[in-house]
Amino acid sequence: MATTQPDTQRGNLGFIAAIVAVATIGGLLFGYDSGAVNGTQPGLKAAFALDDAGLGFTVGSLLIGCVVGAFFAGTLADAVGRRNVMRYAALLFLVGAIVQGVAHDHTLFVIARICGGIAVGAASVLSPAYISEVAPPSIRGRMTTVQQIMIITGLTAAFFANYYLAAAASNPANPNDVASLNPLWFGIAAWRWMYLLQAVPAVIFFIALFFIPESPRFLVSKQRNEEALDVLTSLFGSRQGALTLGEIQASFSKDHRPRLSDVLTPAGGRGFLGLRSVVWAGLLLAVFQQLVGINVIFYYGATLWQAAGFSESQALMTNIISGSISIVACFITIGLVDKIGRKPLLLMGSAGMAITLFAMVYAFSTGTLVADKLTLPGHMGQLAVGAALAYSFAFNISWGPVMWVMLGEMFPNQIRGSALAVCGFAQWFANYLVAQSFPIMLGSIGLAKSYSFYAVCAVISFFLVQKFIVETKGKSLEAMEG
Repeated sequence: MATTQPDTQRGNLGFIAAIVAVATIGGLLFGYDSGAVNGTQPGLKAAFALDDAGLGFTVGSLLIGCVVGAFFAGTLADAVGRRNVMRYAALLFLVGAIVQGVAHDHTLFVIARICGGIAVGAASVLSPAYISEVAPPSIRGRMTTVQQIMIITGLTAAFFANYYLAAAASNPANPNDVASLNPLWFGIAAWRWMYLLQAVPAVIFFIALFFIPESPRFLVSKQRNEEALDVLTSLFGSRQGALTLGEIQASFSKDHRPRLSDVLTPAGGRGFLGLRSVVWAGLLLAVFQQLVGINVIFYYGATLWQAAGFSESQALMTNIISGSISIVACFITIGLVDKIGRKPLLLMGSAGMAITLFAMVYAFSTGTLVADKLTLPGHMGQLAVGAALAYSFAFNISWGPVMWVMLGEMFPNQIRGSALAVCGFAQWFANYLVAQSFPIMLGSIGLAKSYSFYAVCAVISFFLVQKFIVETKGKSLEAMEG
C-alpha cells in the first residue's frame, strides 16, 4: 500500500494514520454506547417495567461484558491475531446494536448488551496494543492517544444524537411529553434509534478491518516472518523493516509461544505475590484510572449539573460542553506525550485531579438537602461545575489517554497479550465497582465524602506513579523489560 519510501524514524505516516483511524473505531463505538444509554433510560423503564435496581443492572450489564472481553481478548489475540479479534468485536458491536434496538424481551436485551460489552472490552485493550505494534517509537504515544479521542468523540456524538432524536420525536403540544418514548421512523421509538444508530459505525469498522495488516509482532510469534517483513516494509521501508524484523525475532523467547502464565514471575526474576513487577505497574495504572472517579462524572454527570441548579436541557448541553473540553484535552496530549513523556503527564494529571476534586468536595460540603435534592448556595453550584469541568480536562490530558498508551507499549513482546488480559480485566472490574458503589456511597455518606474518597485516590496515584512507573517514551517495544 505504501508508494513512497518512508522516513525510518517516523515511518509511512499516511499508512500508519489510516491504520490508527480504523483500529480506534472500536473506541468510538464504546463512547457512543456509553453516552447513548443516558438518553434511553426512560425507554428502558417503560419497555421492560424496570424499577431503579433493574435499570441499574440493565445499564451496568455492559460492564460485565467489558470485564469478560478485556480478559479474553489478549490471550485470544495471541492465538488468532489482533486484527481477527477486532473483527469478532466489530460483529458483536453490530449484533448488540441491532438487538438492543429491536428487543422486546428484557433477557434478550441484557444478553445483547453484554455482547456489546464484550466487544468494548476487547477493543479497549487490543486497539492501543495493535497501534503500539505498528507505530514507530517517535510517534507511538500520539498515535495511541487517538483511542481516547475517539472514545470521547463517540460519547459527545451520542449526546448530540440523543438531543436531536428526542427533539425530532417531541410533541410541542404536550410540555410533559417524554420525547424519547415517541415513535420515529418506521414507528420505532426514538430511544431505540439511539441504539440502532451504532450499527452504522459497526459495519464500517468490520469492513475497514479487512484493509489493514496484521500486527507484525503477532506474525513473528507465529513464525510467519515473510508476512511480517512485508508489513514492516510497508510501514518503515525495506532497510528499517528488515532491521525491525530482526529485533522482534530476538525479543521472543525460544522455548514457547506466548501464554497467560507468562505474567508470573520467572525463576530468579523480580516480582510480588507471583506477578512480574511490570504487570503490577500495569495493574496500578488500570485500577487507579477508575479509582479517581472519572466514571462517576461520566455516568452520573446529569445529577451533578442539576444539583448545581441547571435544568434538564441545560444539563444535557453541559454534558456536550464537557465532552468537547475532553476532546481538546486529548489533542493537547497528542502534542505532549512524545515530547515530555508519559510519566510527567501522569504526575501532572494526578495533581490536577486532586486539586479539582477537593474543590468539588468543598462545594458539596456547603449544600443542603431539599426534598432529597442537593441544593448548593450562592456560587457553590458554579464552583462545583467549574471544578468538574477542570477535573475532566485534567483527566483527559493525562490518565485518560496515557493509561492506554502505557498498557499498549510497556510490556515485553512475549507477555503483551497476557498482561493486557490481566490489566484489562482489572480496569473494567474497577470501573464496574466504582459505578455500582457510587449510589450506595451517596446514600450512606453523602456527596462530599464520596468525592473525598476519589480525591484521596488521586493523591495516592501521584506517589505511586512517582515510585513505580518507568518512562517508556522513545523506547522500542523490543527494549521493554519486565
